[in-house]
Amino acid sequence: MSQTCLIIGGNSGISESLVSLLSAGDTDLSLASRERGESLPLSAEWQEFDATDSSAKLDIPEVLDGLVYCPGSITLKPFGRLSEDDFRNEWELNFLGAVRVIQQALPALKKSNSASIVLYSTVAVQLGMPYHASIAAAKGAVEGLTRSLAAELAPKIRVNAIAPSLTDTPLAQAFLSSDEKRKAAEQRHPLQQVGKPEDMAELTRFLLSQQSQFVTGQIMRPDGGISSVKTL
Repeated sequence: MSQTCLIIGGNSGISESLVSLLSAGDTDLSLASRERGESLPLSAEWQEFDATDSSAKLDIPEVLDGLVYCPGSITLKPFGRLSEDDFRNEWELNFLGAVRVIQQALPALKKSNSASIVLYSTVAVQLGMPYHASIAAAKGAVEGLTRSLAAELAPKIRVNAIAPSLTDTPLAQAFLSSDEKRKAAEQRHPLQQVGKPEDMAELTRFLLSQQSQFVTGQIMRPDGGISSVKTL
């Protein structure tokens, strides 16, 4: 059954893998991002969009079956060095951007027989981690929004979030830029590996599909076990 999905972001990392995955199937894709990605499929429609611009308007299909909000950031600083602007920037991109997009897309989502919204959080919300105060605060709000909207928009619109641990994307390259750093990152996880964008894309596709029609209000944690498992 064909779906119409709007992906905010889509130029690199998890979102790029998701676009590649969905474009290979029976999905009509619309993408919105600051820049047009070089690997954008010819079949996908693209529009310029800045999620931090409160006046930016989206061109949204009349009926929308899936919405994925991909923009994210990693600002790691000791709490004492974080400025109000650091917190404000994280809030604008990770939380308020998602709010604006969902509000614009809601009329089209309500016209679908069964729609799905997928947001992204981080393992740092569940697992306290040093230097993550600004991003964990913003993504914690995303998790609260996920549960609240799942209750409010049921039964026709499902809302879930994905909270990965460190994933091998361009955004995380500073933490994986040498063999030593990569090995140390892998060893922090019970599964002895860091995440792959393809794995996150597959989970996102599942949450968009009718295979997840009994799943809403969930924070999925593909994090190598780091938030819930301690090995001997």
